[in-house]
Amino acid sequence: MKTELIIRSNSSDIDFALLRDGKLIELNKETSDNNFSVGDIFLAKIGKVMTGLNAAFVNVGYPKDGFLHYHDLGPQVQSLNKFIKKVSTGNYKEFTLKNFRFEEDINKDGSINDVLKSGQNLLVQIVKEPISTKGPRISSELSIAGRFLVLVPFSNRISVSQKIADPKEKERLKKLAKSIKPKGFGLILRTVAEGKKVAELDKDLQNSLERWKTMCKRIANNNTPTKILSELNRASSILRDVMNDSFTSIVTNDETLKVEIKEYLQEIYPEKEKIVKHHRSDVPIFEKYGIERQIKTSFGKTVSMSKGAYLVIEHTEALHVIDVNSGNRSNKSLNQEETALEVNLIAASEIARQLQLRDMGGIIVVDFIDMKSAENRQKLYQHLKEAMSLDRTKHKILPPSKFGLVQITRQRVRPELEIKTREPNPNKNGEVEAPIVLLDKIEAELERILNNGKNYKEITLNVHPFIAAYLTKGVNSIRFKWFVQHKKWIKILPRDAYQYLQYKFYLKKKA
Repeated sequence: MKTELIIRSNSSDIDFALLRDGKLIELNKETSDNNFSVGDIFLAKIGKVMTGLNAAFVNVGYPKDGFLHYHDLGPQVQSLNKFIKKVSTGNYKEFTLKNFRFEEDINKDGSINDVLKSGQNLLVQIVKEPISTKGPRISSELSIAGRFLVLVPFSNRISVSQKIADPKEKERLKKLAKSIKPKGFGLILRTVAEGKKVAELDKDLQNSLERWKTMCKRIANNNTPTKILSELNRASSILRDVMNDSFTSIVTNDETLKVEIKEYLQEIYPEKEKIVKHHRSDVPIFEKYGIERQIKTSFGKTVSMSKGAYLVIEHTEALHVIDVNSGNRSNKSLNQEETALEVNLIAASEIARQLQLRDMGGIIVVDFIDMKSAENRQKLYQHLKEAMSLDRTKHKILPPSKFGLVQITRQRVRPELEIKTREPNPNKNGEVEAPIVLLDKIEAELERILNNGKNYKEITLNVHPFIAAYLTKGVNSIRFKWFVQHKKWIKILPRDAYQYLQYKFYLKKKA
C-alpha cells in the first residue's frame, strides 16, 4: 500500500488530498478564518444555565453559543474550576498538578446548577465544529493529543486503544505508561503506540506537557472568550494521526509549508523527512496527481465503479441514503447471487471511501443488492468492516438485513464536505456534468459492453468532433490504450450533430 499527501496552498486556504495507491480517500480544507476546529481549547464564559436540558450555553466567541451538557463536564470539573480560579490570579504557577489538591468527582446523575453558574469562566474544548445553524459542541473534559498518546488533565486513568488487539502488547503499553505518567494526568495510548519504546512515548508526553504549560500561562489576565490552545494545523494533525511506513511522498506547492512539514517530521518521524518535496511544475499540483479529475468524479450524486456498477448518493436532513446498482451488468459465468455478491463487495469498498472522502456523518443507510444467502450477507458485512477499519472517525456498522439494508452511524464532528461537480451549460440555460467526467462514463460503459459475455465484430463510438480528436490524438492515444487493455479496436466516429457531452456506442454482432 502506497500513501501520498498532496498539499495545495493559496492565499486564503490550504487543501490536503490523501491518496492511497493513487486513489483519493480524504480531502480536507484549512481556511484562514476557521477559528473553531475540533481540539481547540477556549477560556469561555458560561451564559444561560438550562436546568430542563441539564446543560449550559457557553460563549466561545462564535455567533451561536456552544452547547455544554452535564455529561460532557467530566467527573473532575470542580477541580478544573478550582484550578482556573487559582491560575487566573497570576500568582499560582504550579501547572504540573503535582501538588494540586483534587476535589471530589461530581455525581454522574447530578444537576448542572450545582456545578456551573452564569457568568463564570471555564476551560472548554471543541468536540464538534459549528454545523449549519448550530453552534459548536463543547466539553470541559480536556485532552491534548500527541502522536502516540493523549494527555488528559485532572485524571489518573490509563487506557489503551481498542484497535490494539494483542493483550500482551496492551499490558506492556499500560506498564510503560504507568512508569512515565505524571501525577494529576491520565494517559490514553493511541493505536500508533503499538510496538513503541518507552523513550519514544516519554518524548511525546513531554511535548504534550509543554503545550499544557503554555496554555496555562495564557489563562492569567486574559479576557473571555479567547482561544488559548489551537489544535495543530491540518497538515500536522493529518501527519500526526496517519503517518506510517506506507507514506512514500508528501508534496506541496508552498516552499514555506514544505519547511514547516520537514521540521514537524523531524520531531515525530525523522526517517520520513526526505519524502517531503516541493512541486515546481507549471502544471497545477492537483492536476499533476489526477486529483481534480477524481474530485469531479467522486462528489456527484452518481458515483461510477468498476465493471459498470454505480452508487446513487442522496442526502436528507435526517440521514444519508446510498443505493447500489449493478448497471444492468450481466456475466454468463456468474449466477444472479454471485453477481450480486461481486457488485456488493465492490460497492462496500467504494462506500467506505466515500464516507471518509465526503466526511459524511450521522445515520447512513445503504441499500445493497438483495442476496438470499446468509453466508454471502456475512461476507459482505465482514468486507465492509475491513474496508472501514482505516477510517479514523468513530463509526458503527450493523449487519445487513434480509432486505439488503445496512445501517451505519458515523460521528459527525465537522460540516460534510460538499463540492459542486456540475457546470453551466454552454449551449443553453441550466447545468451539465463537468466534461472531465465524460471519459470515465465512456470507459465504464465500454468495460460493461466488453464484459457482458458477447463477442462483437465491430464497436463504434459516436462522439462530438472535439471529443473524437481528444480520444485519437497521438501515437499513445486513449483509443490505443483501450486496445492494449481490452485487445479490441474501437472505431471512433465524429458526429457534428452531437452536443459536446453526447456519445453513443453502436455494436455490430458477428454473423
